[in-house]
Amino acid sequence: MKNNFLVLVFLCLAVSAFAQVKKAAVKDLAFMSGTWVQKSDWGDLEEFWSEPKGESMMSSFRCVKDGKALFYEFVVIELEEGLPVMKMRHFERGNMAWEDKEKPLLFPLVTLKGKLAVFEMKDKSVRLSYRLIAKNKLSVILEEKDKNGQLKKDIFSFTRKLY
Repeated sequence: MKNNFLVLVFLCLAVSAFAQVKKAAVKDLAFMSGTWVQKSDWGDLEEFWSEPKGESMMSSFRCVKDGKALFYEFVVIELEEGLPVMKMRHFERGNMAWEDKEKPLLFPLVTLKGKLAVFEMKDKSVRLSYRLIAKNKLSVILEEKDKNGQLKKDIFSFTRKLY
């Protein structure tokens, strides 16, 4: 009987840990704000996140390799039906958009726990996790499924750029 109770408690905790966020405010994501940089195999990465304002945040990102910008991202997080939703577009050099002008990539917030925010596309093909691990350290994990459904994971360790 005691073992059954422990199993039930564990299952309840596990379900609640992975439960989808039902309501959150954009201001809860303020820990992402700042200018973040990293040197990686991709190139020199720079990502700027604004402070939350007007139930929104915005971000710009660029990847520079061998002295040339390879691609950019423009991202907004807006509150929709009580839930922050990340809306992303990619651009190549020349400001040429990858996505259709009417269809940005949408990532609703699925987990918010302390200084961890996880955004995931509805089809679960791409997931972005942002975790502030120290005042000046932001971990970003990009998980995406390839054409064969295999999960690929890229981990970025950004440092806050201090001016």
